Amino acid sequence: MKKVAGLLLAVVLGVLLASCSKEPTPQDRFSEYIALWNKQKFADMYNYLSNDAKKKISKDDFTNRYKKIYDDLQITDLKIDFKKPKDDKQADKEQAKYSFSAKMNSVAGPINFTEEALLKKEKKDDKENWFVDWNPGFIFPKMQEGDKLSLSTVPAKRGEIVDRNGTGMAVNGQVYEVGVTAGDIAAPVMEQLASLLKMTPDQVDKALKASWVQPGMFVPLKKVSMDDSERIAQLVALEPVKTRKVDARIYPYKEAAAQLIGYVGQITADELEKRKDKGYTSRDVIGKRGLEQVLDEQLKGQSGVKIVIKKKAGGEEVLAEKPVADGKNVKLTIDADLQAVVYAEMSGGAGAAGTVAGGTAGAGAPAGEVGTAAAMNPVTGETLALVSSPSFDPNQAALGFSADEWKALQDDARQPLLTRFKQAFAPGSVMKPITAAVGLASGAIKPDEGVQILGPKWQKDASWGGYFVTRVHEGSPINLEKALVYSDNIYFAQAALKMGKDGFSDGLKKFGFEEQLPFAYPLETSKIGSLGSDIALADSGYGQGQVQMSIVHLMSTYTPFVNNGNMIKPILLDEEKRGQVWKEGVVSADNAGLIAGDLRKVVGDAGGTAHAAEMADKPLAGKTGTAEFKQKQGETGLENGWFIGWNVNSPNLMVAMMVENVKDRGGSGIPVKMVKNIYMKWK
Repeated sequence: MKKVAGLLLAVVLGVLLASCSKEPTPQDRFSEYIALWNKQKFADMYNYLSNDAKKKISKDDFTNRYKKIYDDLQITDLKIDFKKPKDDKQADKEQAKYSFSAKMNSVAGPINFTEEALLKKEKKDDKENWFVDWNPGFIFPKMQEGDKLSLSTVPAKRGEIVDRNGTGMAVNGQVYEVGVTAGDIAAPVMEQLASLLKMTPDQVDKALKASWVQPGMFVPLKKVSMDDSERIAQLVALEPVKTRKVDARIYPYKEAAAQLIGYVGQITADELEKRKDKGYTSRDVIGKRGLEQVLDEQLKGQSGVKIVIKKKAGGEEVLAEKPVADGKNVKLTIDADLQAVVYAEMSGGAGAAGTVAGGTAGAGAPAGEVGTAAAMNPVTGETLALVSSPSFDPNQAALGFSADEWKALQDDARQPLLTRFKQAFAPGSVMKPITAAVGLASGAIKPDEGVQILGPKWQKDASWGGYFVTRVHEGSPINLEKALVYSDNIYFAQAALKMGKDGFSDGLKKFGFEEQLPFAYPLETSKIGSLGSDIALADSGYGQGQVQMSIVHLMSTYTPFVNNGNMIKPILLDEEKRGQVWKEGVVSADNAGLIAGDLRKVVGDAGGTAHAAEMADKPLAGKTGTAEFKQKQGETGLENGWFIGWNVNSPNLMVAMMVENVKDRGGSGIPVKMVKNIYMKWK
């Protein structure tokens, strides 16, 4: 038995030793090489190269060449495929040949090719093994030593943004590129040039000393708007200065539509990292704010890209090519002229071009108001204007603010960079018609019932301590009509308490509170906030508490008073369907008519809070509001003034406006007069 066991052990050991000493096959070695290639481990791949291949290229050059090519061409989804032959008799020879296929995506589209690899048996460290006789054809077919890859692009024409009438709001135009002929520049000229370009002399000097600059070459320094004719004239009067026209994005409505339209700029490294899988490149210009940013993928189009192998011997081979696809134009429901009228009213009559960097009006012009305004057709839902004030010049933003200009904008207490129509604010008394609609539906409000309210302040009971709800206009009893006409806070506070926390909250949610508004421009969601106490619930009934609304949502909540109780979806893009019902029957037809009638009296009656907006030829219905911000009762706080109104005889235009810091300046009377002026100016 011992002899048999020994014999078996010897056989097993012999098999193991034979397997350990078995020479690697060329197909196994090539499979290992392919596996490393798929993982883009180029340094490890180099160890598999033959002696002849290594004489032609160093390890660093090999590794860096692959990496640079793959990075520059944005190679993704790399798949190198090699199928081992079933019956391979090449292992006994000195050379072996195998076919492999390569698939990958590039910035110019897919690249597919099949190539043949030669492996050689060579001895290294006293052991024979198989090595790849690499050549540049492994990178791309028909590529030989000395050939170069060329990547060329044809920029896509960016789609334009136009208003409802086809008027350009973001268009492709031209600006002057200002530069100098490289050479010596006298110090006084350098100082003057830098000052006119809003650069430092060091910045100009650095541009002139760039590594690519040769004497006599044109060195671009800054782009300047063609409207800036006075500065251009001063620049070209300087001896070394030259100008040339270059393509650029132009914003004809300037400050009037800056926050709505936005502007474009050169893509940053961080922006590219987020968009690298969407066809963006380091050469792209992208939207930085506004609709230029929101709709960037639609507007930008796809640049045409071609990858070419430039042959050392002459000629070229096209490796991959993607044709240019221009961006799509976007047509808005906005009326650009109305947009300009609304902005001019808010900016103190400065007009579309009256504001400069820093948010202050031009010389001699009024500073204007801080706030936001919007206009829509309440029947169709078309948004006709979206304004934020103060503003900035998007043309200058696209060309590039100087460091001082940018700092001035950021440090401006009036916050010209803020997009106020996007934000949600406390609505104050413009909330009351919504509370009325919810209260009528629940039975908490009976329109003809007179509520006994004595004095200018009220509290539920002694548990409220020193907290009171106050009102401006005294009188009793108060019914719904009087409560709306005189804007009685106490009436609506009591109504909210009658509805209860759940009833009030559920009613507001039917109007779209706590729900993302389906709008092409992303807006903050309108919030109900905390209703955790009776005081919070009472305050929320008249638009204080923690209730917040965006101005677009506010307009949408008023559309039931024009459309027999249906709440219309606001739209911004011309391609969207008109008259979409967002919330059907949110108010009954009878209640909608009742509230609309009372809102007409808010303007029409002599004692109405918006009577200053009364016009014989344009009878408005609407509501004023004042939202107060303070730490506690008894303190003086900031106030925002609101007004929203529409022409009851021709309900195709509804205008809403919020003006900040109106306390002791006229309160909601400020937006009332401004909205009236808009109606008077708009034909």
